[in-house]
Amino acid sequence: MKTPMTMIFAAVVLAGSLSVMPAALAETVTFNLELKASNEVPPNSSKATGTAEVTFDTVTKTLTWTVTYSGLSGPAIGAHFHGPAEAAKVAGIVLPFRGNIASPIKGSATLTDAQAADLLAGRWYINIHTDLNPGGEIRGLVIR
Repeated sequence: MKTPMTMIFAAVVLAGSLSVMPAALAETVTFNLELKASNEVPPNSSKATGTAEVTFDTVTKTLTWTVTYSGLSGPAIGAHFHGPAEAAKVAGIVLPFRGNIASPIKGSATLTDAQAADLLAGRWYINIHTDLNPGGEIRGLVIR
């Protein structure tokens, strides 16, 4: 008995679809943040500003960032991701920026499942600390 061509075609299409399905489920999430003094808790009067581009690969759980800032009251003495926290709350450091924290700060890290869940739920923020503002001079929420 011969196999109809339509069945062979359907089998080939199905096999090809299955081989690319995992890639279709992959997602790279991009966050663009504005860092400013009014986002700090409590807000301060700094005129400093900053931006951050953060990307997260949901398959490899790799977080990558570039943070730029200017106008701080003095040199940055610390810069981190904090969480989990809501917008007007403070939280501990979940991921410090390693090495040189002069602008621009670039880095990457692999997150745990719990960290990834908090990040994607909008419960992380970035802030830059200075001697004049040790609790944070500028801050930006990591939200979509």
